[in-house]
Amino acid sequence: MTKTISARLLALAGTSLALLGSPLSASIPPPPGAAELAQRGDDIAWSITEDLTTEIGPRMAGTEAEAAARRWAVARLQAMGFANVREEQFDMPVWVRGEEQAWLTSPFLPQKVAITALGTSASTGPRGIEGDIAYFESFDALVAAPEHLVKGKIVFIDHQMASAQDGSGYGTYGRGRFIGANAAAKKGAIATVIRAIGTDDHRNPHAGGTNFEAGVKPIPAGAISNPDADQLVRQWKRAQQMRKSENAMGYVPEPLRMKLVLTPQNLGTKHSGNVIAEVPGSDPAASPVIVACHLDSWDLGTGAIDDAAGCGIVTAAAKHVMSAGQPRRTVRILWAGAEEVGVFGGKAYFEKHGTEKHAVALESDFGADRVWRIDFKLPDSAKGLADRLAAAVVPFGVVRGKQAANGGADIGALVQAGVPAIDLAQDGTRYFDLHHTPDDTLDKIDPAQLRQNVVVWSAVLAILANSADSELP
Repeated sequence: MTKTISARLLALAGTSLALLGSPLSASIPPPPGAAELAQRGDDIAWSITEDLTTEIGPRMAGTEAEAAARRWAVARLQAMGFANVREEQFDMPVWVRGEEQAWLTSPFLPQKVAITALGTSASTGPRGIEGDIAYFESFDALVAAPEHLVKGKIVFIDHQMASAQDGSGYGTYGRGRFIGANAAAKKGAIATVIRAIGTDDHRNPHAGGTNFEAGVKPIPAGAISNPDADQLVRQWKRAQQMRKSENAMGYVPEPLRMKLVLTPQNLGTKHSGNVIAEVPGSDPAASPVIVACHLDSWDLGTGAIDDAAGCGIVTAAAKHVMSAGQPRRTVRILWAGAEEVGVFGGKAYFEKHGTEKHAVALESDFGADRVWRIDFKLPDSAKGLADRLAAAVVPFGVVRGKQAANGGADIGALVQAGVPAIDLAQDGTRYFDLHHTPDDTLDKIDPAQLRQNVVVWSAVLAILANSADSELP
């Protein structure tokens, strides 16, 4: 790293700590001009997030809204001075939601519940469907159930996901959303409803995709809010008690029933695309550093935390590196398309660029709350580099993790192919309160925590962009 770049990064670090109110700021004295540099960085991340969510809003993959977002992104990145800004199109199947209503209809008085269709859900048709509910406390319970308990019924999958700083639980409990409808369809269910994969108590359902294996006919699939799931569970338990007591007298009341009206559509193959920009490096032989986010979003909110903020963070960090002086390695920015509905953008990037050499890959796609941990998946030659990076982020409250980095969805294919990765893990304590809901809006972003993300990413990216070939391939 050149002396000039080091000085400017020191300025950024010192001033940002002061802006954050950290007592550690005294250990990194900011040189003259630091306040201007740091404030400019804060404006970049916030303004990208604010402008994208305000001017475009929700950006469902493959729709005109996502196409407008790509045009917006190209213009924005060009105006910021990045090089080689372009859109790389790919084709993908497009699914859009329609009418979404549900009621608990029997044996109690009908009650409406808040529901949203899961991506790739089949349609019930405009008249809807009604059926008995088969309750399962978990995805594993559904998998273990005999077919006769599922066939002809509306399957409800429950879970007990709780908030966690690292977001743990999403992989386990999320299976009910990812493949629950597939498991139910294979056993003859007419529809599937899940407790939304979230940790909030708002009456907001959480959107998200579900997947059907080849040869499995899709069935209607939806998610209901946590309060509505609680109500369903109470009614199911009460209905079971009633059936047991009444059966002793020779009369069996109706089981718990639900009516669903979900009318999503498959629009066929449409265009999506990735938006790419670069900070050119001084050494054309050095492999680039890639930093990623995703441009698309679900359509219930405006996609602020998922993932406009991520695009703001990585782009602000790249802009800092560019402003500090030309780095040795090229920094490539990937705003991936169509992540939410199947990581189509990440796959398309790998198909086009996977044979190219990449030094290291990073992604921001876990909201906008502060970075608290750094994890590595680097070659043995980069031990010293990892130590430097870990030391560089300690002043910002970031600890070194003990697990291997996974890189994130859009760079997942690169990492699986052997590209080194670094995770700058964000605090996910409240992430799944907002994830894929109508509450994913700009007001949920804390500017101070967004600022800390930019500072951490800037420090890490500058070191990586000036790393030696002896450290990274």
